[in-house]
Amino acid sequence: MPKNKDLKRLVRARMEKTGESYTAALAQLLRKGAELTEPDYPELAGMSDDAVSSKTGRTWKQWAEELDKVGLVSKSHKEIARFVGDHYEISLWWAQTVTVGYERIKGLREIGQRREGSYDANKSKTFAVSVGELLAAFRDEATRQRWLPGVELTVRTATEKSVRMTWDDNTTVQAYFTSKGEHKSQVAIQHGKLTSKADAERRKQYWGERLVALGNLLMATKS
Repeated sequence: MPKNKDLKRLVRARMEKTGESYTAALAQLLRKGAELTEPDYPELAGMSDDAVSSKTGRTWKQWAEELDKVGLVSKSHKEIARFVGDHYEISLWWAQTVTVGYERIKGLREIGQRREGSYDANKSKTFAVSVGELLAAFRDEATRQRWLPGVELTVRTATEKSVRMTWDDNTTVQAYFTSKGEHKSQVAIQHGKLTSKADAERRKQYWGERLVALGNLLMATKS
């Protein structure tokens, strides 16, 4: 039986030949019944076994076997998530998490990728200001231009918990706000409809830099 290094060698050889991602190449080899060692389920899912089992009662291998058993690999994301939410006693958030992890394990998407092929860039940061102050820095265009200069954003919807915007290149930006106390709050950015993993990595770095700039602006405003 090949060892882990042999598994990776076989997958990388297929990647060079076909141009597939690591996840997709591994999934194809598994489907063809290649004699491989057991895949690293947590690595493929993007989350540890401890994290998923503590909240759902199953490891990633157990989830993969369970969902394979009922033939969900050929179903859409919405169908898998609905089945998991309806048939297992876990929250809707964890039903989504299990669904995404399962799709990654089966080679249907990469980490950061959606089922239809586009990618997301995600970045979050906590600030020493109230959630109202943080929200205002996103909703007010003049303030937004101070920490996000040269960017044309169209605000589609704005609530007390989120702001949804469209970038000038037709990608989407969603900001979700969470209060962490009277003078502490967090924003989680999801930049979607990106065309490649490399673009997602660039946007993630960009948002990291911009959120640092936002933090500096908020602190300067307070002083």
